[in-house]
Amino acid sequence: MRTLPDKVTSTTIGGRAIQRDGHGYLVDPEDWDEAVAQHFALEEGVELTAEHWEILTFMRAFLAEHGVAPDARFVFRFLAARHGESQSEANRRFFSLFPYGYVKQACKIAGMRQPRAWSTG
Repeated sequence: MRTLPDKVTSTTIGGRAIQRDGHGYLVDPEDWDEAVAQHFALEEGVELTAEHWEILTFMRAFLAEHGVAPDARFVFRFLAARHGESQSEANRRFFSLFPYGYVKQACKIAGMRQPRAWSTG
């Protein structure tokens, strides 16, 4: 369920006021930077590693190129190709990095708006 736009809160991160919806996703993905990612990851209990950053960078590049957040399957394919793994191995790798899933953790930490539907992951 998508958060109502009138449920916006402000969080100060790196000296900037960042607007978030009622579930903690960015209202404006352009507000995202590494400090925002680190802050959101801390809230989610995720310690960002180089592998996390590869995924976040892929997601941000996809957003910049296509104007929308990548679907989970694109991220899983990216991981499979990057590590020469099967799709199921890539899925397991992903969920070891983001145990609460694509929407709940990866999209939030990558600075995506809350997806309209709770899709795979």
